[in-house]
Amino acid sequence: MVHRVCIVAMDQVIPYDMTLAYEVFARLSDDMGKPFYDVRVCAEAPRVNAGAFGLVVPFGLEALARAHTVIVPGIENPMAPRSKAILRALHRAHRRGARIASICSGAFVLAEAGLLDGRRATTHWLCADLLAGNYPQVKVDPNVLFVDEGEIVTSAGASAGMDMCLHLVRRDFGQAVAAHAARLAVAPVNREGGQAQFIRRDPPRSSGSLASHLDWASAHLAEPLTVARMAAQAGMSERSFARHFREQMGTTPMQWLLTVRVRRAQELLESSAAYVDQIAAACGFQSTVTFRTSFRRIAGVSPGDYRRRFNDAQSSAA
Repeated sequence: MVHRVCIVAMDQVIPYDMTLAYEVFARLSDDMGKPFYDVRVCAEAPRVNAGAFGLVVPFGLEALARAHTVIVPGIENPMAPRSKAILRALHRAHRRGARIASICSGAFVLAEAGLLDGRRATTHWLCADLLAGNYPQVKVDPNVLFVDEGEIVTSAGASAGMDMCLHLVRRDFGQAVAAHAARLAVAPVNREGGQAQFIRRDPPRSSGSLASHLDWASAHLAEPLTVARMAAQAGMSERSFARHFREQMGTTPMQWLLTVRVRRAQELLESSAAYVDQIAAACGFQSTVTFRTSFRRIAGVSPGDYRRRFNDAQSSAA
């Protein structure tokens, strides 16, 4: 039986999200040329504003009534008002037993429809906090490529949407067909959903009384900074400094310092050919082991993996 996939195109749809889903599913066929998927792009209206260009969409939302899988691509403004007709169509498809999947900020549409309530879900790390803040009933995990909750599947942005689509092919038709789909897309087939997104976690900033003191600490990362030393530089007792710090920054001084050091290490891994032990020392880590452990915990990958993906020089120093 041909698996029917409907891709929902909304105004301000992210074209890449929509087309990657179409390409993964629509190009697959068996040895006799019979397609594995019947893929249809659907919309509320025949014409859709896709930002830089317009789309003429051949199918309406009624196509969702026969879909086995519904894909909701990302939209440019995740907090834009959602179409009631699209939300109702998604609800009906879900009640009927269709699998609903989102790419990137498409998770906001699923959340607005109530389909993510009480579920674990993900989205692009840049808007994960926004999703969690506006939909507290959703268990947002910003650290993974995709989350498979059975009938509801969500993915992060860009290439993570490809990973999710290949995962769905694997669920539907097995590893061999998924591997073929990956070869057609010239993409890796084995990136699991639990692999980390490449998140750049900028440390919180202060506009209060500690701002100049935090700038000082950021300029002295290579030195052995302690709460006592930072407090002395700010002219406060350790207890007073720690209290003011948490009030203004929402975290502890040492946790903030660790985040700043890892963020600086990311910059050096991206832009320099320095060895990892040199970067660790320059950022104030007492040992390479401590640096690697802290970096992986905060960035989600090892320093070497991070450099291989973001440093054009591809230095072997990692």
